[in-house]
Amino acid sequence: MNAPTPELARRVEGPSSDLPAKELIDAAFAWEIADAPCLHHGLNVADLGHVLDLHQRGIVPTAAAQALIGTLLVAYRTEASDFPYDAQYGEPYNSRERHFVAQIGDAAGWLHAGRPRREAARVALRIGLRRLTAELLHATASLAETTAKVAARHRDVLMADQTYLQQAQPSTFGHYLLAFVPPALRDADRLLAALHQINRSPGGAGCVNGSRLLGDRGVIAQLLGFDDVIEHTRDAMWQTDTFVDVLAAGTSVLSNQSKLAEDLEIWSSQEFDYVDLAGPYTRASVLMPQKRNPYSLSIVRGSSGVLIGRLTGFLAVVKSPSARSDNLIFAYGEIPRALEFATKICHLMRGVIDTMTVNQARMWKVLEDGFCQATDLAEHIMLEAGIDYRSAYRVSGEAVKTASRQGLRGVDIGVAAIDAAAAKLGIGPLSLDAAALAQALDPRAIVATRIAQGGAAPAAVAAMAERYGSAAQVLAREAQASLDAYLRAELELVRKAEELQRRPA
Repeated sequence: MNAPTPELARRVEGPSSDLPAKELIDAAFAWEIADAPCLHHGLNVADLGHVLDLHQRGIVPTAAAQALIGTLLVAYRTEASDFPYDAQYGEPYNSRERHFVAQIGDAAGWLHAGRPRREAARVALRIGLRRLTAELLHATASLAETTAKVAARHRDVLMADQTYLQQAQPSTFGHYLLAFVPPALRDADRLLAALHQINRSPGGAGCVNGSRLLGDRGVIAQLLGFDDVIEHTRDAMWQTDTFVDVLAAGTSVLSNQSKLAEDLEIWSSQEFDYVDLAGPYTRASVLMPQKRNPYSLSIVRGSSGVLIGRLTGFLAVVKSPSARSDNLIFAYGEIPRALEFATKICHLMRGVIDTMTVNQARMWKVLEDGFCQATDLAEHIMLEAGIDYRSAYRVSGEAVKTASRQGLRGVDIGVAAIDAAAAKLGIGPLSLDAAALAQALDPRAIVATRIAQGGAAPAAVAAMAERYGSAAQVLAREAQASLDAYLRAELELVRKAEELQRRPA
């Protein structure tokens, strides 16, 4: 067989013996080390499971396994900030390897058997993300439940609902607020679906096509508390769509809250004076003594933009060809931090909603002084006069315009005003009943007619709020059950590790 050419030999040579360039350390390794706190706990758990798996297969001698378990248990109980992660050695896995070798020598080398460092990081990421996803699911469900309760309490608080910041139709604050609950429940459902995908094990996938050492991949999955394995080994190593799902769901959670926060910020102004945030959720101006700013709402609104940016950034890197490191290098820190941040914002918004004060008198005053009943007036004219809706719409609009110019309110429009408007439009006298017209213009009576499913009538709002609250409780229980299961699996893993450590060699 001919010897390889010098060019071919250069192409297939092994690792460089040179130290990494400072520029590489500063630009790449330092970035990865900054994400070490996001992976630290998951790496410790993943390593403990891997050693136990290898030992029970008879691959790692008991003495070496015990040495490894001992140093891993110490790492498990060490905070990431106290662990010797150092960018000059490369990514977090490299720092861990260097530290373990310094502690127990060559016994640390068994940790590589059947598993590349990439797999360790993938497992660690999912261990961290499943907890963070379940916590965000729980927080979203709790926010939905609280919002439903507050909406139910305000089902009789009449207000002029708005579109485009313009008065639309008579409604209640309870009906308005409750509209933000179904999106939160749908987001929670999406998070639950993402959680089921995240809690699948990539363990035993090897580099891309598996490992001869780990024939049954279900062992490590069970040890680490995963529901199942990701079947295709290449998919297990390079899957990204699951992370897109959870990040998109988290972004949607905050986008829904941002809409509410923007409304409440406007409505808490002196110009509207619809709501008032509790003092602990505001921040005073250091210059203007009269100002108490709704600072919490600014944080909620801004956080939505932050997660939109992180989702967009992640989508930008996962479009790369398959089996490329940049697919997930930037996910190790970005996704955990995004989910953790979203959970904190849910808790913040829940507190804002639960403690805010609603100015019922002000809402009624604005409603009574306006013309929100114009649509109901048109429908009343159509039904009572027997004319088409478009004609009735024109009569109602003309009557409203005239009353507005005269400084009157919607409730002040009478039969004579309707006939005058009809005459101006070339429509004959309508001769409406005065008492029935007054009833049709009464905002209270209008809201009481909204009894159809999903309507603003107080009874309808109360029924919806109860159903939504119950659904939120179910989702919260599922989230808590998942968190409890992860903790039980981890405690059992540690128990087995400690048992092996105490066993006679």
